[in-house]
Amino acid sequence: MNRAVPDAIVTDYEPLIEGLKLPDPDDRHVLAAAIKAGAQVIVTANVRDFPREALQPWALEAKTPDEFILDQIDIDDRNVWACVQEIADTRNNPPGTVDDVLDELEHAGLVEAVAELRAP
Repeated sequence: MNRAVPDAIVTDYEPLIEGLKLPDPDDRHVLAAAIKAGAQVIVTANVRDFPREALQPWALEAKTPDEFILDQIDIDDRNVWACVQEIADTRNNPPGTVDDVLDELEHAGLVEAVAELRAP
């Protein structure tokens, strides 16, 4: 991941953790890192532990991976398709297809996003 997204590493967020309030205190490091990074969205399958009122002061919102990818499709569906194709193209043992990648994404919970990509 560091090669694909070099700025994904967030450092020096630890001092923020103690002052944050979330339903699950073990998730405070995620919010602290998002604040430190200036993120707009926390992508998580666990959105209930990141309630709107807790994120609002930092202009953050929590979205499921499916919601996030749907947003990306709305912004630039051709770019999303290019990413799916690139994933398929990197598979060589065994070779992969776009349909294989979409099946895996659907199985991983991206049900609505895959349905949108498969729609005519």
